[in-house]
Amino acid sequence: MTTTQGPVSRRGFIKLVNGMLAALGLGAFAAPAVAFFWPSKLVEVPTEPVAVGPADELKVGDSRTISYGRYPALVLNTPAGLRAYTAVCTHFACLVKYDGAEDIIACPCHAGYFRSDDGSVIEGPPPKELKAIPWFVLDNTLYIGGEA
Repeated sequence: MTTTQGPVSRRGFIKLVNGMLAALGLGAFAAPAVAFFWPSKLVEVPTEPVAVGPADELKVGDSRTISYGRYPALVLNTPAGLRAYTAVCTHFACLVKYDGAEDIIACPCHAGYFRSDDGSVIEGPPPKELKAIPWFVLDNTLYIGGEA
Protein backbone atom coordinates (compact mmCIF):
# COMPACT_ATOMS: atom_id res chain seq x y z
CA MET A 1 0.00 0.00 0.00
CA THR A 2 1.43 3.35 -0.99
CA THR A 3 0.54 6.64 0.57
CA THR A 4 0.81 9.91 -1.17
CA GLN A 5 1.36 13.08 0.70
CA GLY A 6 -0.07 16.29 -0.56
CA PRO A 7 1.57 19.67 -0.40
CA VAL A 8 2.52 21.02 3.02
CA SER A 9 -0.24 23.00 4.60
CA ARG A 10 0.22 26.60 5.54
CA ARG A 11 0.11 25.70 9.24
CA GLY A 12 2.72 22.97 8.73
CA PHE A 13 5.02 25.34 6.87
CA ILE A 14 4.78 27.99 9.63
CA LYS A 15 5.56 25.33 12.26
CA LEU A 16 8.59 24.18 10.24
CA VAL A 17 9.92 27.74 9.85
CA ASN A 18 9.33 28.49 13.55
CA GLY A 19 11.20 25.33 14.53
CA MET A 20 14.14 26.22 12.29
CA LEU A 21 14.29 29.78 13.68
CA ALA A 22 14.15 28.47 17.25
CA ALA A 23 17.03 26.06 16.54
CA LEU A 24 19.05 28.86 14.93
CA GLY A 25 18.41 31.16 17.89
CA LEU A 26 19.36 28.47 20.38
CA GLY A 27 22.56 27.79 18.44
CA ALA A 28 23.44 31.50 18.37
CA PHE A 29 23.05 31.61 22.15
CA ALA A 30 24.72 28.30 22.91
CA ALA A 31 27.84 28.72 20.72
CA PRO A 32 29.41 31.57 22.79
CA ALA A 33 28.45 29.82 26.03
CA VAL A 34 30.18 26.62 24.92
CA ALA A 35 33.21 28.57 23.61
CA PHE A 36 33.59 30.14 27.07
CA PHE A 37 34.48 26.74 28.51
CA TRP A 38 37.01 25.97 25.76
CA PRO A 39 39.02 29.19 25.32
CA SER A 40 41.79 29.48 22.80
CA LYS A 41 45.22 28.41 24.00
CA LEU A 42 47.16 31.31 25.49
CA VAL A 43 50.78 30.78 26.38
CA GLU A 44 51.77 32.24 29.74
CA VAL A 45 55.06 33.66 28.42
CA PRO A 46 56.19 33.48 24.78
CA THR A 47 59.25 31.36 24.08
CA GLU A 48 60.34 33.57 21.19
CA PRO A 49 61.31 37.25 21.52
CA VAL A 50 58.53 39.77 20.86
CA ALA A 51 59.35 42.84 18.76
CA VAL A 52 58.42 46.14 20.40
CA GLY A 53 59.48 48.45 17.57
CA PRO A 54 62.38 50.69 16.61
CA ALA A 55 64.66 51.21 19.61
CA ASP A 56 65.09 54.94 19.00
CA GLU A 57 61.31 55.50 18.79
CA LEU A 58 60.82 55.15 22.57
CA LYS A 59 62.03 58.47 24.03
CA VAL A 60 63.04 59.01 27.67
CA GLY A 61 59.87 59.25 29.76
CA ASP A 62 57.77 57.29 27.25
CA SER A 63 56.32 53.82 27.61
CA ARG A 64 54.49 51.26 25.52
CA THR A 65 52.15 48.47 26.57
CA ILE A 66 52.33 45.48 24.24
CA SER A 67 50.86 42.01 24.04
CA TYR A 68 53.20 39.47 25.62
CA GLY A 69 51.63 36.04 25.88
CA ARG A 70 48.68 35.84 28.23
CA TYR A 71 49.38 39.18 29.93
CA PRO A 72 50.63 42.48 28.51
CA ALA A 73 54.10 43.88 29.07
CA LEU A 74 55.13 47.44 29.90
CA VAL A 75 58.24 48.67 28.10
CA LEU A 76 59.55 52.01 29.33
CA ASN A 77 62.48 54.29 28.76
CA THR A 78 63.54 55.80 32.09
CA PRO A 79 66.35 58.31 32.66
CA ALA A 80 68.39 55.24 33.73
CA GLY A 81 67.65 53.39 30.46
CA LEU A 82 65.23 50.89 28.96
CA ARG A 83 63.21 48.57 31.22
CA ALA A 84 60.49 45.98 30.64
CA TYR A 85 58.06 44.56 33.20
CA THR A 86 54.80 42.66 33.25
CA ALA A 87 52.04 45.27 33.00
CA VAL A 88 49.84 43.53 35.56
CA CYS A 89 49.76 44.73 39.17
CA THR A 90 50.60 42.08 41.74
CA HIS A 91 47.69 43.18 43.94
CA PHE A 92 44.51 42.61 41.89
CA ALA A 93 45.85 42.26 38.32
CA CYS A 94 44.99 45.78 37.15
CA LEU A 95 47.05 47.17 34.28
CA VAL A 96 49.81 49.49 35.46
CA LYS A 97 50.93 52.66 33.68
CA TYR A 98 54.27 54.47 33.60
CA ASP A 99 54.32 58.08 34.76
CA GLY A 100 57.34 59.55 32.96
CA ALA A 101 57.15 62.90 34.80
CA GLU A 102 57.41 61.21 38.22
CA ASP A 103 59.49 58.25 36.93
CA ILE A 104 57.25 55.71 38.67
CA ILE A 105 54.92 52.92 37.62
CA ALA A 106 51.42 53.42 39.02
CA CYS A 107 48.47 51.09 39.46
CA PRO A 108 45.28 53.15 39.10
CA CYS A 109 43.03 50.63 40.89
CA HIS A 110 44.27 50.84 44.49
CA ALA A 111 47.07 53.45 44.46
CA GLY A 112 49.97 51.03 44.20
CA TYR A 113 53.31 52.49 43.11
CA PHE A 114 56.42 50.75 41.82
CA ARG A 115 59.99 51.95 41.19
CA SER A 116 60.79 52.20 37.50
CA ASP A 117 64.39 51.01 37.87
CA ASP A 118 63.71 47.61 39.47
CA GLY A 119 59.90 47.19 39.71
CA SER A 120 59.91 47.07 43.54
CA VAL A 121 56.93 48.36 45.52
CA ILE A 122 57.18 51.97 46.75
CA GLU A 123 53.82 52.09 48.52
CA GLY A 124 50.31 50.72 48.41
CA PRO A 125 48.78 47.27 48.67
CA PRO A 126 50.79 45.29 46.06
CA PRO A 127 52.43 42.35 47.89
CA LYS A 128 55.46 41.99 45.60
CA GLU A 129 57.42 43.67 42.83
CA LEU A 130 56.63 43.62 39.12
CA LYS A 131 58.36 40.83 37.23
CA ALA A 132 61.17 42.12 35.04
CA ILE A 133 61.28 40.94 31.43
CA PRO A 134 64.65 40.70 29.66
CA TRP A 135 65.10 42.90 26.60
CA PHE A 136 67.65 43.42 23.84
CA VAL A 137 68.19 45.52 20.72
CA LEU A 138 69.03 43.84 17.42
CA ASP A 139 69.37 45.84 14.18
CA ASN A 140 67.80 48.89 15.89
CA THR A 141 64.68 46.86 16.82
CA LEU A 142 63.79 46.49 20.49
CA TYR A 143 62.77 42.96 21.56
CA ILE A 144 61.54 41.64 24.89
CA GLY A 145 61.64 38.10 26.20
CA GLY A 146 63.35 35.13 24.64
CA GLU A 147 67.10 34.72 25.08
CA ALA A 148 68.02 38.27 26.00
